[in-house]
Amino acid sequence: MVESMDMKRFFLLCFLTGIFAVNLNAQSKNYVPYIEPCNCPVKIDSNYETECGYLLVPENRKKKNSRIIKLPYIISKSKNPNKRKDPFLYSAGGPGGSSLGWITSVGRRPFIEDRDCIAFEQRGTRYAIPTLWSQELAETVKESYRKNLPKDSMMLVGAKKFKKALEAKGIDLSGYNTDETVADIHDLLKVLRIDSINLLGISYGGGLMLAVLQKDPSKVRSLVLDSPLPTFVPIDEEEPANFNEALSILLKRCARDSSDKALYGDIQEKFNRYFTSINGKVFSVNYTEPGSSTMLNIEYTSSELINVLVNDLYDVSKWKDIPFMILDMINGNHQPYVKQTLDGVFRDNVPSGMRISVYCADQTAYHDEAVLKQLYDIYPWMRGYHINDVYREICDCWNVPPINPKTKEPFYSNKPVLLADGEVDPACRPIYIDMIHHYMPNSQRLLFKNRAHGVLGGSIQNEIIRSFLNNPFKKIELNEKDVIVY
Repeated sequence: MVESMDMKRFFLLCFLTGIFAVNLNAQSKNYVPYIEPCNCPVKIDSNYETECGYLLVPENRKKKNSRIIKLPYIISKSKNPNKRKDPFLYSAGGPGGSSLGWITSVGRRPFIEDRDCIAFEQRGTRYAIPTLWSQELAETVKESYRKNLPKDSMMLVGAKKFKKALEAKGIDLSGYNTDETVADIHDLLKVLRIDSINLLGISYGGGLMLAVLQKDPSKVRSLVLDSPLPTFVPIDEEEPANFNEALSILLKRCARDSSDKALYGDIQEKFNRYFTSINGKVFSVNYTEPGSSTMLNIEYTSSELINVLVNDLYDVSKWKDIPFMILDMINGNHQPYVKQTLDGVFRDNVPSGMRISVYCADQTAYHDEAVLKQLYDIYPWMRGYHINDVYREICDCWNVPPINPKTKEPFYSNKPVLLADGEVDPACRPIYIDMIHHYMPNSQRLLFKNRAHGVLGGSIQNEIIRSFLNNPFKKIELNEKDVIVY
């Protein structure tokens, strides 16, 4: 599958790209992508023959003398002597997530019995060279909590330091966006000589795979999109509403099913009233930073409390606790929940450079702040809380160009698509798979009633994927009461 190269050419390439800061003529019309074999960056299933390598491409295809970057991929090869010739390719969501971990459990995924599986690491992420990570933003955010400095202002200070540190390494941040990653995936298919591919994407990865199809559908056989964020959805303008809609579904279930109607019958109204009443207020809590014996008195607002509810809504195992947590917060017991947020802060839970670059180029460049203000009029308790850790002010500091407007437009396709989402998804609501279906009539939708974000995991779902891949136009039939097929 891998394009052969004569040895002189290969060793010359290794020499030129060894420190990855090399400048080559990388004009979009005359660069040539290459493969460089490498050791597998993650532990792989030894039961399968595996191929690991780097895809070598320009950091910025729009610039004539862009340096070459290295993007790892892993192929796990099916043992089936009659395997199909259309592999299954996965690349992560986030944006900014690492893709290679997916391949480590490929032996538990039945579709490996029929076809090869490929995991492709997006530019700027964990195992790519370079990776867009440095400690400046994380350290600045921690300092803002230690000294009770204005959080939003310090985020901007940290973003500027972060950007400066990455650029000091020679990184061209304008080369990290969906358009470039789409071109990377098409280059990978070219150098691996793959004529037909099935694409898997989750969340942002779902929109990425739609963009791969949009750019050139000729090699795309089918798509599997799990809780997808379509490229044409302005998520900055919608995610606060998405969270509130999902939370409302959960709280309505609680009000309906609880035996204590006095306590939980109006839980939604209690949430709305309380969090509106404390919006903008400042509280304080005693907290000891991990690894330190010094107790800090840290100021916080409702944002730190809402952050816990947002995160826990993704975890089905925590749903049963959320109504109690809300009442506990209303009763003034903030400490255990604020601690959850602070623990994340001191674990460096800040956006990576890749996440910032992609969101700024893909989303913030196209969203309307006036729409966000409308949202805050409807959900006043959300005002001042950044549900997305990348937002307008950060992007003003980051200053990367937007992606091609064409990438943001919906498009029609007759390709077969498997679409899935959870009814209580707080990030990418099920309406998104309905929107995709509108443009792709050969798609099938699965709605998981008791799931949130990322629903295509587990043995049943893997068998569904396998069945779809083997016959993508066949109607899916399930006898699962918690899954709606439509």
